[in-house]
Amino acid sequence: MAIDPSDILLTGRVAVVTGGGEGIGKGIAEGLAAFGASVAIWERNPDTCAAAANRIAGALGVVTDVRDSDQVDAALNRTVDELGEVSILVNNAGGTFHSPLLDTTENGWDALYKSNLRHVLLCTQRIARRLVEARRPGSIINVTSIEGVRAAPGYAAYAAAKAGVINYTQTAAFELAPHSVRVNAIAPDLTLTEGLTRMSGGTLRADYAPGIPMGRPGHVDEIASAAVFLTSDMAAYITGQTLHVDGGTHAAGGWYHHPQTGRPTLGPPAQ
Repeated sequence: MAIDPSDILLTGRVAVVTGGGEGIGKGIAEGLAAFGASVAIWERNPDTCAAAANRIAGALGVVTDVRDSDQVDAALNRTVDELGEVSILVNNAGGTFHSPLLDTTENGWDALYKSNLRHVLLCTQRIARRLVEARRPGSIINVTSIEGVRAAPGYAAYAAAKAGVINYTQTAAFELAPHSVRVNAIAPDLTLTEGLTRMSGGTLRADYAPGIPMGRPGHVDEIASAAVFLTSDMAAYITGQTLHVDGGTHAAGGWYHHPQTGRPTLGPPAQ
């Protein structure tokens, strides 16, 4: 079976992107639409939801808190009514805050679990049920993080949730494989987004990140490119995988190129 350039196209498919109001989610939504998908953005912020949907021809913006099962059900019903049956889901919604291990409260832990892991079950379950019942193929992508596979001081609850996303991806992929529903994950490292720029106080540079082997942060379009590939027929035999779109961070295992000497160095990035 020879591959064909058209295998990358998503024409005629309906995609849902959670947390698609800005950052990686917005980039993925734009990327899927550019390759032909009809896109619904599920975002709890009304302003960013509307703004992102308005940037994409034919997109549907649905104000949704995906941590709430009733809101997920309502969003799915509206999406199906207005765009058609969903065959692509990108579980991108998430969030974090600094919370040292000894200071993490039960409420803080639960909040980070709901923001980063609970909704992955809610959205996957509801869309996958419809796909299985209709005997239709589908593709689900869970956006996790490099923090799901390494220590994350001050962010233990967030990292635990992201690690859970990786394992959930593997298990869901196995259970849904007989139904031709593929489940994969994307794990970015430092990526230029509006939220990260705000957190950094404007100090984040697009051309400099010494702790990353490629020497720079990622761009949302680079994450979106991976998402387009994984949702397309080009990836028809790929499921249960976590693709690290991180400039080589995961592979490096703590090694980096010293900014002054260029030598491979193990340890904290030199200032």
